[in-house]
Amino acid sequence: MDPILIFKALSNETRLQILHWLKEPDKYFPSQEGGDSKKIGVCVSHIQEKAGLSQSTVSQYLLMLQRAGLLEVNRYGQWTYYKRNEAALQQLSAYIRNQL
Repeated sequence: MDPILIFKALSNETRLQILHWLKEPDKYFPSQEGGDSKKIGVCVSHIQEKAGLSQSTVSQYLLMLQRAGLLEVNRYGQWTYYKRNEAALQQLSAYIRNQL
C-alpha cells in the first residue's frame, strides 16, 4: 500500500464519487448483460455515462484508482469491468486509524 498514491487518487471529487457508486453498484448502475455487478464489477461505459465525462477522462480516473490499488479490473472479451478492492480499502482504513 502506497498511501501517497492512494491519497492522490482520492483527491478528486469524481474519483471519490466513482468509489461511492461502486460500493452499491445495483443502486447506481443499470443491470448489465455480463452478470452480477458485485462479482464482476461495472462496465466502463456505465461508469462513464453516470459520471457524464468523456470516455478518456473516465478511463484515466479508473486507471489512477486501479494503480493506487483501490479498484480491481476484470476483462471479458471486449468489455472491461471495475469493482472496489475492499481489502485495500480496509487496509487504508486501518492505516488512517493507526497512523494518522
